Amino acid sequence: MSFKVVRTRVAPSPTGIAHVGTLYIALFNYAFAKQNNGQFIVRSEDTDRSRYVEGAEELVLSALKWAGITPDEDVEKGGPYGPYRQSERLKIYQRYAQKLVAAGQAYYCFVTPEELRQMREEQIKAGRPPKYDGRYRDYPPEEAKKRIDKGESHVIRLKVPSGKTKWHDLIRGEVEIDHQQIDDQVLIKSDGYPTYHLAVVVDDHLMKISHIIRGEEWISSTPKHIILYDLFGWEKPQFAHMPLLRNRDKSKLSKRKNDVSISSYQQQGILPEALINYLMLLGWSHPQKKEVISLLEFVNSFTFDRMQKTGPVFDTEKLRWLNGKYIREIISTDDLIKRLHKFISKDFPTELTSQVLPLIRERLFLLPEFDELTDFFYQDIQIDKDLLIKKADAQLVSSQIETTIKKLEAISNWSSESIEMEIRNLQAENNWQKSQFFMMLRLAVTGKKQTPPLFETMAVIGQTTVLKRLQQAKSLII
Repeated sequence: MSFKVVRTRVAPSPTGIAHVGTLYIALFNYAFAKQNNGQFIVRSEDTDRSRYVEGAEELVLSALKWAGITPDEDVEKGGPYGPYRQSERLKIYQRYAQKLVAAGQAYYCFVTPEELRQMREEQIKAGRPPKYDGRYRDYPPEEAKKRIDKGESHVIRLKVPSGKTKWHDLIRGEVEIDHQQIDDQVLIKSDGYPTYHLAVVVDDHLMKISHIIRGEEWISSTPKHIILYDLFGWEKPQFAHMPLLRNRDKSKLSKRKNDVSISSYQQQGILPEALINYLMLLGWSHPQKKEVISLLEFVNSFTFDRMQKTGPVFDTEKLRWLNGKYIREIISTDDLIKRLHKFISKDFPTELTSQVLPLIRERLFLLPEFDELTDFFYQDIQIDKDLLIKKADAQLVSSQIETTIKKLEAISNWSSESIEMEIRNLQAENNWQKSQFFMMLRLAVTGKKQTPPLFETMAVIGQTTVLKRLQQAKSLII
């Protein structure tokens, strides 16, 4: 290749959400560009006006920024090869389509949607693959012009030549597709907008894209694009077709079966580093089999020869596990507190954060779980009487609570150490069953069967509240 600079791109359609699949493809494009001191571009493919959603471009750019995938050129930043929004490049596509028509390499087609539907139904009935039958391929240009001048609806189609297209895919090796499998693709639609096939080739050429790294669903379209490169006499980029992300049932990852919105993962409290790290491991493996990898290390370590060809399963449980690992082991306490800020209940006494966080951090996998894990520290609790007396009769439990209250009231220096000493001595002196006594105490003080370490928890809750809750528990079983 004679491209002097590595330039990659991702070109999402603004159709409503920032898809995690877009982030997946963007990550690999970004890493390869940065590894080679190149540029990563984000382009907006907004020519399908029926699916266009206002504000969707901003969602995608915001999601990429949140994830640390910063483009060098995009619709907001601009750049030397703009505009970067396809709807602002319509005259460019028309010009190149007309060049092909003038050269006899494309033609005007007047088939109506109803005719096309009928054509395909008949082909399916005959056991043939449904495709356009080329009926206007050799239509006289002067007759076509007359119909266009009358305002008749039409499209421009490419005359796909006979033969085969071969290319070397950086992930899949040698690929060959016979042109018999390819329609005479539409280049310009009846509304004057280009199809993906024309626009993507024109844009990639004019924006000097050197490597096209995209999902494997585009493999069947690659011959259409290579044909256009050849007809225009342009240098072809290198292609790499990534494995598709899949659901657990091995179907393509889609919003009908899975949560695919990046904003949803943000709301769930997934850290951007964890999501990016997880996406790195889908289809690619670190040379040293590492599971925790920074973006910088990925940029330095990525190679196409470590990519798998089969589609990896997007496992939300594995993502949750990895997110918890980042929370516990990777990010600092101060950083974690900052990130928790928007997820913590407004009622939570912020002065307790530094005391509570060390107690619940090991059980925190998603940032919003902080509230559920800490509500008993500062909110009124519900005590289950049946659980209190599940492993001992009511009279014994009542006696245990009353004795415990007296011991805890006498503590002058309220700390986890002093609480633990008194409670353990009390249990040993009375020969109470440990599991029953400590679980009863946990239920009475927190209302929960599972909490952080009991004595540290009691220390944070405070002497007054602990004694009040024990009195409340005792009143339930008298």
